[in-house]
Parts: sequence; structure tokens; C-alpha cells
Amino acid sequence: MSALARRHKPKPLNKADRVMRSLRALERTASTSRVLNLIAVENDGAHRPEYLQAPLFRNRVLNTAIVLKHRLRNDDFYLFDEARPTATKVIIPFDRRDLGLGGQSVFVGQRGWTDLVIEATNASGDMSRDLATLRLIDMLPSLDPFLMREHLRQHGVMVANCYFALSQADLEAMQGFVTMEISRLIELAYRGAGGVGRAHAARLVEALLSTDVDERLEPLRQTLVMEGESFKEGVFSWKGFLYYKWMLTRLWPQLTTVGQELGRVVVTGNRDAETGRYVDDARRRLQGGVLVERSAILRTLKVYDDAFEDLIENGRPKAFREFLLRAPEMFLSLGERVGVISHISSYWRYRFPQGEALTVDVEEAIDIFQDFEAGLSVPMAS
Repeated sequence: MSALARRHKPKPLNKADRVMRSLRALERTASTSRVLNLIAVENDGAHRPEYLQAPLFRNRVLNTAIVLKHRLRNDDFYLFDEARPTATKVIIPFDRRDLGLGGQSVFVGQRGWTDLVIEATNASGDMSRDLATLRLIDMLPSLDPFLMREHLRQHGVMVANCYFALSQADLEAMQGFVTMEISRLIELAYRGAGGVGRAHAARLVEALLSTDVDERLEPLRQTLVMEGESFKEGVFSWKGFLYYKWMLTRLWPQLTTVGQELGRVVVTGNRDAETGRYVDDARRRLQGGVLVERSAILRTLKVYDDAFEDLIENGRPKAFREFLLRAPEMFLSLGERVGVISHISSYWRYRFPQGEALTVDVEEAIDIFQDFEAGLSVPMAS
């Protein structure tokens, strides 16, 4: 049997749940695309009527869980009937006020997971809607809020906007980037007001990135000639494009490095002719596939850039407003593509830390290449 045909079935090595030991740190530094902290959502949004009217999960315990995209380790694989590199993990804290105490965790899709969720959440009523929502979330490559919101809406799951906020860690990292991106629009919105100071601009950017759309954004609302709910929807779309552009400023250099290292990685171990051909061809396909994904992402972002430029240079708020209201439909393809290349970049660096040898056994190389190829949206012709 060739290495390509064999299935890699790691055995559990350690039953200790390392995620639990780092929940406090995770709460402080979580990436939006990796972690959805529903305790924080409750703390920030429970006072809003929409929080109760359109919850992510109807079960109260599940609606205060922590959901994360988790890279499976050797001691996780045995839980699943089929091999997969990542899974959606649901953590039910023992004490929501002290995450350091740990909690119960369940992977969506592991054997018997629905019964485990029902038991962990002390569910007594119908859980079918909540379990279906977890399945939908598990289908996504990341917890990117713009992708997740549109994906749920496409499947008839309407959820309050407070569940799709950016994490505090990402908000802080994005501040300078967003200020630079929209500086010309800030000048346009405050034209005739004697200029706007740096502190004032920073407050405006903070308001744009926050969950609430309030009076701080009134100058921008007037500039775009938008009202009520349409303005809220427009701001959400705007944040989405700014979020993707910010993420990609960090991803592009990482992907360039990954593409170079794909060509240099040394694959060890015995292999037959079929396996050798696959390894060599997969390298080339992946390098080309990542470039195709990059081009598709840049084409989508150019639609936003052109609409924004039209507003600034030609004073056409109507065109930009119409673009923002159409924008969520772009989040599905854009978010999926960004999620896939983010996974490729992060997993590669996890497996091959900077400065360490680029060496991998042939069977593991096949697992990695097949995982990456399965995620790319472009056809992987042999």
C-alpha cells in the first residue's frame, strides 16, 4: 500500500486539556477569527433588547460559552471518525467569572457530540436549532464575524449584531490602520468645521469599530446621506472591508514566506513513484493555488476601494452607500478565502517554526498538502 493511500491515525498522547489552562490569556488576547467569547458578548450586550430577541443560541448556558476554531492535536484525533485538521470547540466554563477554573469542552462533530452538548448545558428543551447553528458554524474556516453573520443569514438564522463584534485585541491593533484608511473621509465629513484633531479622529475611528452605532458617527451618516437601519447595516459592511484589509496587511508577507518554504521543505521517508509524483505536484499546485486566491481577494477588495475613491474624489455618497448595502453578499466568498489562506499560513508556521529545519515525513507531508488543497476554492488539477 502506498503512503498516499494509507490513512494517518494518531493515538491520543495526553488527555490534559491545555486550552483550559490558558483561558484567561485567551480572553485577553483572542483573535476575532479564532475565538467567539459569548461571556464577553453577554457582559457588553445583555442590556440591549436585541440580545434577548435574537440570541445566537437559545440555551442560556450555551449562549455564554466560549467557541473557538481549534487546531487538532495528536490527543484529539481519536475523538473523530474522520481525519480533519481543525474543529470547532465549545467550552462551557465552570465559573463564568473566573475562566481560570476551566470548564467542559466538546468538539462539534466528535462522536456523540450532540449528547455531550445537551448534557454540558443542562438542556431540558428542544436543542435542534442550537445544534443546527453549531453545525453551520463548524462549516466555516474561521469565526470571522462578517463571514459568520452572512453564512447564518443565508441559512435563515437571524442573530443580533452584538454577537458579531471584533475582539478587544483586534480592535486595538486595527486603530492606526483604520485611521489611516479613512483619514480623507474624516476630512470630508468635517469639512468647514475648522479641521479635526488627531484625538477627535481617533474617537471617530473607535466609534466606527465599536458594536454600537451612536451620535459620534453623525457627521459620517450625514456625509453618506443614510438613515436608521440602513446606516447601521452600512457601518457593519464598512467594518468588514476594513477588517479584511487589515488582516491581509499581515497575511501577505506570511503567505509569501510559506510559498517559498513549500518549495524548499525536505520530505523524508520511503515513497513509491505515485507518492513521489503527488508530493512534487502538490507543492506546485499549492503555490499556484495560493496566488489565485490572492488575486481573487484583491479583485473583491478593489470593488470596495473603487467605490470609496468615488466618494472621496467625486463626492458621490449615493454610489458608496449603495455599495455598502450590497456588500454583505461579498463576505461569503471573501471571508472563506481569507479564512483558508489564514489557516494555511498559521498551520504552516505552527508546524515549521521560524528558524527550525524544514523537514517532514512523507505521510505527514501528504496530510498537510491534502488539507491545504481541500481548502482552496480553485480546482486543483493534477
